[in-house]
Amino acid sequence: MRRLLLALPLALLPLAVAHAHDDHDDHAHGSLGAHEHGVARVNAVLDGTTLELELESPAMNLLGFEHAAVSAADKATVATVRKQLEQPLSLFALGNAAGCTETDQDLDSPLFDDAPAKDDDADDDEHDHAHSEIHAHYQFTCSEPANLTQLDLSPLFKAFPATQKIQLQLIGPSGQHGVTATAATPTTKF
Repeated sequence: MRRLLLALPLALLPLAVAHAHDDHDDHAHGSLGAHEHGVARVNAVLDGTTLELELESPAMNLLGFEHAAVSAADKATVATVRKQLEQPLSLFALGNAAGCTETDQDLDSPLFDDAPAKDDDADDDEHDHAHSEIHAHYQFTCSEPANLTQLDLSPLFKAFPATQKIQLQLIGPSGQHGVTATAATPTTKF
C-alpha cells in the first residue's frame, strides 16, 4: 500500500501539470511542488479497507514560523501542533459510517527534532530552516469502506487557519482525481 501512495503523485502528474499551468497565470514565479506559504498538499488512497492519507505543509501554515524552536513559546507551539497532528481523526472528517480507525502514523519535520540545530555555518543553517516543512502520513483500516464517500478537510482548515488551500490528490473506487480545496469548499468525493 505504501508503494501505491508513493505512486500517487506520478499517477496524477498530468492533472498536476495542467493545474500548475493554470496557476502560472496567477503566480508568475510559482512552480510545481514549490514551497508556498498558505498551500498544503494532501494525498489520499483508498484501497480495499485501507485508507492512507499524507499531509505535506510548510511549517508556516501549521506553526506560524519555520525556524527551529528556541523560545519557550515556540517550543510550546511545536508541541501543541505535534499533538494536533497525532490526532488525525480530528483533522480529517471521514464520517463515522465508514468505521475508520487509525492503524499507523508517521510525523516528520526537522522542527520536531529535540536536538538544537547545528551552528557550523550560520548562513547555511538559516537557509536550511528558511523553508521547513511538516510531513504526516496516516494509515487507517475502514470496516465499511463503501461508506467512505467523501473527504472533508474543514477540521484541518479550522485547526490551521493559515492554510488557505490544499492541493488534494485522490485515488479511490471511482478513479483518480485532483482538486484544490479551500475553507469555503473543503469537501471532495472519493
